[in-house]
Amino acid sequence: MKKKEKLLQGNFNAVNRRRFILAGCAACAGAAVPKMMRPAESRGKMRIRVVYALSAVKQATPDWPNLGFDFAPVMEKINNTLANAFPEMEFLPVTSIGPLGANNPLFRDSLSHIDGYIIYQMNSAAWNLVPESIAATGKPILFTRFQYGGTGGFLVHNAIFLHSHSRNVGFVASSNLDDLLAAVKCFRDVKAGGSASDFGAAVARVRKERTPGPGDLSCIPDPVTANSAEECLRQVKQSKILAVGYPGVSLMGVIPSRKLLFGELNKSYQAADKDEARAVATQWQEAAQSVEGVSSETLERSAAMYLGMKDLLKKYQADAITINCLVGFYGGMIPAYPCLGFHQLCNDGLVGACECDVRSAATMIMVSALTRGRPGYISDPELDTSKRRIIYTHCVASNRPFGPQGPANPFQILTHSEDRKGASVRSLLPSGYITTTLEFSPERKQILFHQAKTVGNDPDDRACRTKLVAEPMGDCEKLFSMWDKWGWHRVTVYGDLKEPVFALADAMGYEVVLEA
Repeated sequence: MKKKEKLLQGNFNAVNRRRFILAGCAACAGAAVPKMMRPAESRGKMRIRVVYALSAVKQATPDWPNLGFDFAPVMEKINNTLANAFPEMEFLPVTSIGPLGANNPLFRDSLSHIDGYIIYQMNSAAWNLVPESIAATGKPILFTRFQYGGTGGFLVHNAIFLHSHSRNVGFVASSNLDDLLAAVKCFRDVKAGGSASDFGAAVARVRKERTPGPGDLSCIPDPVTANSAEECLRQVKQSKILAVGYPGVSLMGVIPSRKLLFGELNKSYQAADKDEARAVATQWQEAAQSVEGVSSETLERSAAMYLGMKDLLKKYQADAITINCLVGFYGGMIPAYPCLGFHQLCNDGLVGACECDVRSAATMIMVSALTRGRPGYISDPELDTSKRRIIYTHCVASNRPFGPQGPANPFQILTHSEDRKGASVRSLLPSGYITTTLEFSPERKQILFHQAKTVGNDPDDRACRTKLVAEPMGDCEKLFSMWDKWGWHRVTVYGDLKEPVFALADAMGYEVVLEA
């Protein structure tokens, strides 16, 4: 138990002791199933349970993909595609809703003959027991996700499976439904007498065969004049992070941090000069390529939030602020999203960081000090093996990725994606450049590291607004392995920072962990 609890520690709140108790119950239920089953070959058709893990068929809360999203047509398409492609199999779909949802299909299946499972993580609220509980049955499990929907839960649970060597679990992370169908064929091996313990390896072979090889990874020249490790650390020691609405007990990291309540932020927001806020809002509106679904009043509230954040930074002599924005806005504790304000702070050479993520805020300070002002971009990455892509996804991004004095790229102002309210940013970041993605972990004295070449921006309306598409440099398969230990967020910066980061790690006594 202790080993598993340690493995599950990461930058998310959904993992707790209750999940292990229930997982144990599910394992007990699963242990009873084989006694009641006959071999699949003696029954004719294989019976595959398709479990859709989600919070509701029509999403009633803010979450990926977005409030009000109707999963019914998506599930119907998947069900029909499976049935048409595999007439020799019987697919039994079921929705598993909420953290206790795993018990439903497991109890039902203990009284029937189920040969395997397809688990579809449909949205991020489903950080529940479904995958691990069903995997504990020992049956062959094919684990996948709805793109820009269930990505966070999928990445974390899947990394747990990889680290626990769950050989009965195979995974697919592809935008191409044909890749799922190719993996489903591996159930045939089990029907033909193969072992469930070999199922994961069979799916892995299919996935690797269908993942394209590296494309042209040559990049547009972008020399980075990096500070020395010593100068970087000198600047970092003079930095300070303000954490508004911080949910934890203590602040992590080597950079001084100060907790603030939402009330203090709101006072600064209320005190913001209305004429100045109106001028900032007008500046944003004129600079944006387009403004969709966002009123002038909303823009002015966002501008007042920006001015309020600047006031707090000045008051406490800090250069970074991170806010528990989702909890604050959903709970009515802040009057406006800080997304546009974060965007502007990063353009100004300061740090505005999402979701009160102190570690990522500290990482943004480090990369800014190392690169002489280039902003970091926090994202919730999505992986797509069908195109060999990683998509860095969030509702905040600078549009000056080469620093405050560098060229600006186009950006759009839209509502915040999950709840379709407030204002956020889609930054259309430049293609053809090398990027470096990092997370600094002071408690482990490690720096997580991978690089990629930017190849475009995905305008998909699901999930967060900015979607920077890139091709990873290195082992794409390895990219699936770190999410349970490091959480979902990553910080991406334009430029090849490999040598400066390794030099900085040596100066700090840190280890660089290669993620790809």
